[in-house]
This record gives sequence, structure tokens and C-alpha cells, in this order.
Amino acid sequence: MRRTTPVLGPLGATAWAYAEKLLRPRLGLEVGMRRREFIAIVGGAAAIWPIAALAQQMRRIGVLLVTSEDDPESRVRIAAFEKGLSKLGWSVGRNVRIDYRWYRGQTERARTAAAELLELSPDVMFANANPATRALQELTRDVPVVFTTVTDPVGSGFIGSLAHPGGNITGFTNQPVEGAKFVDLLKQIAPGVKRVSVMVGNSTSSDDIALSAEKAAPTFSVEITKVVVRDPSVIEPVLTALGSDPNSGLIIPGDTVTSSNRQRIVELATAHRIPSIYGFKFFATAGGLLSYGIDVTGQFLDATSYIDRILRGEKPADLPVQQPTKFSLVINLKTAKMLGLTVPPTLLAAADEVIE
Repeated sequence: MRRTTPVLGPLGATAWAYAEKLLRPRLGLEVGMRRREFIAIVGGAAAIWPIAALAQQMRRIGVLLVTSEDDPESRVRIAAFEKGLSKLGWSVGRNVRIDYRWYRGQTERARTAAAELLELSPDVMFANANPATRALQELTRDVPVVFTTVTDPVGSGFIGSLAHPGGNITGFTNQPVEGAKFVDLLKQIAPGVKRVSVMVGNSTSSDDIALSAEKAAPTFSVEITKVVVRDPSVIEPVLTALGSDPNSGLIIPGDTVTSSNRQRIVELATAHRIPSIYGFKFFATAGGLLSYGIDVTGQFLDATSYIDRILRGEKPADLPVQQPTKFSLVINLKTAKMLGLTVPPTLLAAADEVIE
């Protein structure tokens, strides 16, 4: 039988030179082996592995985060993101480069940072929260975008539908918790609460939660008041006034304003002995009494599956937007003790995580 030698593809000798350097030691081949013999040995593999893969093409991802660079939550999210990519075969510095920018919950900063990242010609963009997604939508209709923790992507005009996004954007949504659920949990851990303020920043979903909490108020024998804090400077006087009102409680669904100022919020709530419930776990880890909501870090991990599929050739328009299926209850026992609260055994048993 006549033996044939594979013909080099259009990438030519440069790609094969890289492939030789990469594969010789792994296959135990002699360094002095002639190229013709080398090609004959790995030619079959070349039929399975695209030469571009053998050449380890470097891809680029732009990441736009709602937090600040020095925020501990940023490190947690980045670690989850890079861990997810690594499990899918993407190694930073080997076959992928990741460029990070932080917009600290500021809409104008989100647009500036998005423009900076797009100047770097990324293969795909990863957007954290609505402002980042909005900025990228306004700046590009060509670069694929995967979002996370976005509220109402259809109503926001980011996608056509959850099942068929269309365009260049897809991702993972934030499903807001019903206001009644927040009131219920708050009353379980602090049954003496009679007046509850719902603190909202710049999110329409927070407004909706305040409205649903107000509708549920008679069921729990509480009064509900919505407090708007679009300017962080009003947070301290608002919480000081709330703390001076006996039997008061606080609900913070979480948005870019309140999330970016969470450390100050939980410190003031504790100092003024205000039982509080939050929409994201990172409030509880920062010292908040309890939280109930989606797993943001888990979404960062899940989003890498879409990043991977896009880098391998799939289109955002064909990837349905995913909704959260699990909500986590986190209780901070240390804060409960500081506030003089006893956590009911039933609530402890229902918790997904207890911080001691």
C-alpha cells in the first residue's frame, strides 16, 4: 500500500513549526526527526484537531464589572470566572487574554470603560449588570456580549425574547425576589418590627419590590415606606432617622447604588440596631443580618459556558437567556447576636449558609 503524507493547510509552515514544538515532547518524538516523518505521524491528528487549535490561537475577552477594583467581591467573581474558563480549556496567558474594567456602579463610567475595552478588539464581552449591558449595546452590534445579573433584559430592550435573543447579546438574568418574601423573612427573625423601609436606588425592579411589599403589608401587620437613595450622600441621614424610629426594619433589594455602598449601609444598620434583609449574599458577608436572592458568583461561573460556546463559533442570537432556578438564604449569626435577635430554629434549618 502506498503511504501518503498530509499536505500542509493554508496556515502553512508557521503553524506546523509551532505544532512541532508543542507536540514533539508530548509524543516523545526525537528532536532530530525530519519534518516529513513528523507530519506523517501527526497527520491523522491534524484531521481531528484544526491546525488553528494546534497553533494555540490567543483569544481575547473583555470584562466589565459593576464593582470597584479593590472590592473583595470583585476578587470572588473574577476567581469564579477564571475557574469556569479553565475547566473549559481556556487558560489565561496560554490561549486567552482577559481585560478587566470596573465601573463602580456609575453609569457614565460604565460607558467609558466599555469603550476602552472595545478598543482592544475583544472576541467576546462579558457585562455585569444592566448599566454595563446598556453601554455595550449602545457601542456595538457586532461584538458578542454575554451578560449576568441583568434585570428584565426583554423590557430593557437588550434582547428580543428569552428563548430567541437575536442580535449580539445573551446571558443570565437576575430574578427579583417578591417583596412579600422579604417581609416574611424579616418578620421571622425580628417579629417586633412594625415599620419597614424599602431602600431603592436606580433600579426599576427595586421599585417593583417596594410596591409588592406594600401590597403584602396588611398580611404581616407592618407599614411599608419606600426610601429613594439615588445619591449615596443621603444614605447616612436616612438610616440615622430610621434608627431613631422604634421597631423599624429595612429591606434592600440591591442595585448598583446600594450594592456599591453596601459596607457603609450594613455598618450603619448595625450601629442603629435596624434589622435588615438584603437581596444579595455579599451584603450578608459584609455584615448584613440576612440575605435572600440569586447566587451572583454562581452566575459568573455559569456564564463561562456561553463565553466558551461563542469562542468556539456559536452566535449569541442562538443561545437562550437563562433565568435563575435557585435562591439562597444566608444568615449572619454574629450580626443577629449584636442586634439581640434570636434566630428561630426553623429559619436556621432553611438557611443555605450560616455565617458565625
